[in-house]
Amino acid sequence: MIPQTFIQDLLARVDIVDVVGKYVQLKKGGANFMGLCPFHNEKSPSFTVSPTKQFYHCFGCGAHGTSIGFLMEYSGMNFVDAVKDLAQNNGMIVPEDDRMLPALRAEVNAKSLALSEVMTKACEFYRQALRGAEPAVAYLKRRGLTGEIAARFGMGYAPDGWDSLRSVFPDYASPALVEAGLVIDKSDEDNSNRKRYDRFRERIMFPIRNTKGQVIGFGGRILDQGEPKYLNSPETPLFQKGYELYGLFEARQAIRDAGYVLVTEGYMDVVALAQLGFPQVVATLGTACTPTHVQKLLRQTDHVIFSFDGDKAGRRAARRALDACLPHVNDNKVIKFLFLPAEHDPDSYVRQFGTEAFEAQVQDAMPLSEFFIKEVVGDSDLTTAEGRARAQFDAKPLLQQMAASSLRLQMVRSLAQMTQTTPAEVESLFELVQPVARVKLAPPKNKRSAPVGLERQVMRILVAHPSLAGMLSAATLADAAKLAPDGAEMLMQLVEVAQLMGEQANFAALAENLRTTGSDYDQLIAEIAEQSETEFDVVKLELAGALRQISHQVLKKESEQLAASGLADPERAARYREIIQLQSAIRREAEAETAR
Repeated sequence: MIPQTFIQDLLARVDIVDVVGKYVQLKKGGANFMGLCPFHNEKSPSFTVSPTKQFYHCFGCGAHGTSIGFLMEYSGMNFVDAVKDLAQNNGMIVPEDDRMLPALRAEVNAKSLALSEVMTKACEFYRQALRGAEPAVAYLKRRGLTGEIAARFGMGYAPDGWDSLRSVFPDYASPALVEAGLVIDKSDEDNSNRKRYDRFRERIMFPIRNTKGQVIGFGGRILDQGEPKYLNSPETPLFQKGYELYGLFEARQAIRDAGYVLVTEGYMDVVALAQLGFPQVVATLGTACTPTHVQKLLRQTDHVIFSFDGDKAGRRAARRALDACLPHVNDNKVIKFLFLPAEHDPDSYVRQFGTEAFEAQVQDAMPLSEFFIKEVVGDSDLTTAEGRARAQFDAKPLLQQMAASSLRLQMVRSLAQMTQTTPAEVESLFELVQPVARVKLAPPKNKRSAPVGLERQVMRILVAHPSLAGMLSAATLADAAKLAPDGAEMLMQLVEVAQLMGEQANFAALAENLRTTGSDYDQLIAEIAEQSETEFDVVKLELAGALRQISHQVLKKESEQLAASGLADPERAARYREIIQLQSAIRREAEAETAR
């Protein structure tokens, strides 16, 4: 494990313009450098590299990160290799953390390698088994698949036997087989009656590959009747269903060529459509579409079309995909939904009506904005106040997931028109307009809670300028927790990380540090990456004003509670007077700062 202090020093020494410039032709454009994004096809440059922030960001596909992140994304390096590469080129030696002993590191690496080897061997075994499995070959022929397409996707067959894998894994008792999800181990509580058997039996096998082409899991389809129709690998150290898409490795070039990706529900849809002239197809892995899926897709293309079966289950799947898409919707992204007749899936539709008919369906797919309106209206009666209110009630959490954009504005206008309100009323009711907290302390009339976005504004400033974390005291954090309990933990974690990094902390080093703590900060980091530079003194004043706002709102809330409960008690009255004095002091401080 590489110490975080070394990562911070490394990023302070490395120039990201030099790192990216080795792979991308960059041209000076204002304060930043511009070039064609290496992570998605584009004709006009939307890829920026900031020498001040030491950060890259693509306004097209959303890719962003530090020098370390660029090497990992572009070259396929892991984190350690990327750090070592940068260190070597800058005359630095990577230290090792004593907490992870060499023997333990070797054990972790050996386990990962063992699982990869197990999956590769199993894949080859299933492929070989398919050649001699007449029922499986006959099934695939009935589905119209050729040997060529089966070979392209590495399809195979799991024989009908409890321990067929024993022939390729003589050590059938190896824990790696269970950890890889290939073998099921059932034991009694006293471990006296152990029973092991193959997870996949008498099924067509679809190997699932990661973006590097490594087999990380399998999907198995039963030949005849039975449940479950499809059986997937369990969650393993190599495979998490919510993060992977079937066929993405095979479809990457086709997606770029076609200019869009088609997302379906099943393995067979992907393989069949690829054979019938639509190789730009991927599928979710027996689970609902997740925000991570959407992020991966938008890294490949700006145009995503979800194609679901026309039945009720397909509609439900489409709604879940809509929810996953909304946080990532942008004005330069196109997301659509294709709904086929209830009796068809993509495979059956193409075979019955032909590729041109299906292509027409793709072109006429429903835009996300239209699907959104249909979903929130549902069966509500818009001729009644109750029906219009219900539609707005259902729309509110969806619109709140979206970042401010022209598309969101258009959707707000459509909803307002249908529900007989104005766009301004919808935005106010849904709390979509977030007031910018500056030095001014006067809160909005008739609004008793803290301004929407105040705590988020503080976090945005700290992410951009972590050296300012020292301005936040324990008392200030306690006040922030009173106003926004749900976001307090995230703010406290950010302050703790930034303060530990010290006064020399910068945006790139903090972003790399936060990357390992989870995805909660990713949107904040992306927002900062898109912003133009602001003078440090101005930002410092803005943070001071926001912190005064927080203190002011907490004091205001307490004074209102005291006044409502009565001031007959001497202690309550004394505290009320103290609050009034504190509020006056805050106002004087703000006025003095404004005068400067």
